[in-house]
Amino acid sequence: MQTVELEKVAVKTAVVTIIINTLLSGFKLIAGILGASYALISDAVHSASDVFSTIIVIIGVKISSKKADKNHPFGHERFECVAAILLSVVLFATGAMIGYSGIENIATGAYKAFAVPGIIAIVAAAVSIVTKEGMFWYTMSAAKKTNSPSLKADAWHHRSDALSSIGSLIGVIGAICGVKILDSIACILICLLILKASIDIFIDAVKKMTDEACDEKTEKEIYEFILSCEGVLNVDSLMTRMFGNRIYVIAEIACRYDVPLYQAHSVAEAVHNGIEQKFPLVKHVTVHVNPYKGDANKSE
Repeated sequence: MQTVELEKVAVKTAVVTIIINTLLSGFKLIAGILGASYALISDAVHSASDVFSTIIVIIGVKISSKKADKNHPFGHERFECVAAILLSVVLFATGAMIGYSGIENIATGAYKAFAVPGIIAIVAAAVSIVTKEGMFWYTMSAAKKTNSPSLKADAWHHRSDALSSIGSLIGVIGAICGVKILDSIACILICLLILKASIDIFIDAVKKMTDEACDEKTEKEIYEFILSCEGVLNVDSLMTRMFGNRIYVIAEIACRYDVPLYQAHSVAEAVHNGIEQKFPLVKHVTVHVNPYKGDANKSE
């Protein structure tokens, strides 16, 4: 998938989720107020923060899709990792705020004065669970197509919202049954789920900014492909590194020690072009040719 197509898929997904989140957060806020559920109001705030987060995704995708220039000769893909890190910070702050409110209500006993939630609060929580889980799968599907770290982060943002809505539902049901403190306890549980999601997103984004190797499966497939190329007698070395959502490959191959330079160059060029064609996520390949003097582990 080309960079332009990646950008279109990512932006379309982001716009759809912004519209749904805006409507959903408004619905939950109204339901939380009318249904007297503090947990549901907190959940509405979380959904509203998703709108801001998705805007960050769009900005990150737009910048990362820009072509290489003088100041960024390797491209701008890592800007999407920056967007993912910003998302994790926003998510962490949101979770901390909700958790603090829940702890404060329990510590001060404020939860005792809460009104008993109405049926509308249960309906809103149920609608939120189904909607946000659907948004998770929709966004995660697009993230897998584009290998986008910021979209993946946004998808988990939706999943954390679905989980927080489950907490809200538990809190509402508990309050209706006379256990009002469950509403505040639900806020704390929501906080823990959100904090975990934010930390996971942060770690994943940092890994992709520190030249971590690509996954073992892909690296093994690249290795086997190189070894299958005509003229390659051995793969002396293979290194990969993540550059945002793209992969850089550095390979050292061995050819017959007595082949002419032009022939060795042709083999290296075939390996280079073949990898870029077979593995769409590979952005650049560097191939170095060594003379092979041992017993070939592959017949030509």
